[in-house]
Amino acid sequence: MSERSPSMVEPVDDWLDAALRAEAADHRGDYLADGGFTARVVAGLPAPATPPAWRKRAVMGIWAAASVGIALALPGTSVDIAREFVRIAVGHPVSLAQIATGVVLLGIGSWTAAVWALRRG
Repeated sequence: MSERSPSMVEPVDDWLDAALRAEAADHRGDYLADGGFTARVVAGLPAPATPPAWRKRAVMGIWAAASVGIALALPGTSVDIAREFVRIAVGHPVSLAQIATGVVLLGIGSWTAAVWALRRG
């Protein structure tokens, strides 16, 4: 029996991978003439879709309007949430490290949501 665990064993290339790499190395410089087929296919592809320039501003405006709308539509809930937050913050001792962690996590979450919402394509 081997004293080495499976995680300690170095990964070994599969024989098929090694054979394919060797064959590819032999023919790396060869050119396969296709009679212009590749150029015709690439020329026939549609242009990439580009979103309108106002898209980012519109998405941010919609999110802002939705946030304000929710806050205005649920005034009692907003006050209750603020009151509970103050009760927890005042009644529970919080260290500076916990506050920093919370701020970092909120920043990561909001930036991730913004990047996802504003991504191209």
